[in-house]
Amino acid sequence: MPRCNTRSGPVACMEMRQTGLNPTTPMRSLRIFSTTPVVPKYKMTAHALDPSLYALSPEEAAFFKAATGIDDDAVLKAHILMVQEKAYKVAPYPCIYGFAFLKMGITQNIVYESILKIGRERKDAIFLDIGCCFSVDSRKAAADGFPACNIVASDLKQEFLELSHVLFNTSKDTYPGHFVAGDIFDPVVLSVAPPSRGVPHSPRPDLSALTSLNPLRGYCSVINASTFFHLFAEEKQLHVARALAGLLSSEPGSLTCGMHVGREEAGILPASVFGSNVDMFCHSPQSWKAMWDGVFTKGEVKVEASLSATEPNTNRQIHILTWSVTRL
Repeated sequence: MPRCNTRSGPVACMEMRQTGLNPTTPMRSLRIFSTTPVVPKYKMTAHALDPSLYALSPEEAAFFKAATGIDDDAVLKAHILMVQEKAYKVAPYPCIYGFAFLKMGITQNIVYESILKIGRERKDAIFLDIGCCFSVDSRKAAADGFPACNIVASDLKQEFLELSHVLFNTSKDTYPGHFVAGDIFDPVVLSVAPPSRGVPHSPRPDLSALTSLNPLRGYCSVINASTFFHLFAEEKQLHVARALAGLLSSEPGSLTCGMHVGREEAGILPASVFGSNVDMFCHSPQSWKAMWDGVFTKGEVKVEASLSATEPNTNRQIHILTWSVTRL
């Protein structure tokens, strides 16, 4: 995997989408750190948006032009700035401020081609995009061939899921993907269940009728969790892993994957945000593998995890943990 740019999703998107906190700061001064579930309560206010931070790579520009139907660069920029403004009023997250919501992190994972192959070859394979913001990752997968009718995107904010349609110039009638809003720590939305073994006991759910992720137990062939786990304390990361494991299909090749901030040695990554100390727990590749090997029975999954260094923009270097967990 190439070195990660400091404006890529994992670095710029450490906001607390699932906790109700609204941390924000100008991305020029805070491209790396935001808050974690253990941060003390304090009030943050939104800053004036900075259009100069807008920048699309050639790959991103090609994708958004094709997805939105907007070919003109200036018109596309104005469209995205309009969506950004609406989203920032919903929740002033750093990833909204710094345009990290436009990044397609899933394409940087070595299992991406395997994901597309599952979509092509496995009948009714379900793709869950968890903590998706505007569901850019799953929209990219759909554009590359994964059947959109089998994609479920989920985020804490219903407004983000609605803004996904605005961003991509779609509607419920023109885009067959599905959306489920809710807090994954609410057991009504997602409760912990043992990993699936064998054929699920319940019938495949009607994705258009989902109001919870629990009916997906044992049915998800792909679960994408990009820039997500690092938002939570260590014990909550384990909780999320156990909850997602219950959703993953037991069919060999089914996988969950993602990328987020990590460390060479597992532990706390301290930072200071608006004068408040923030302690973010970051896994190492070894501790990440050990966590998943404890979630599943030994021999049920293959866990891959690697670190790549960001370009330093502070007095310390940040590492990105790219990972996948595949059923055997």
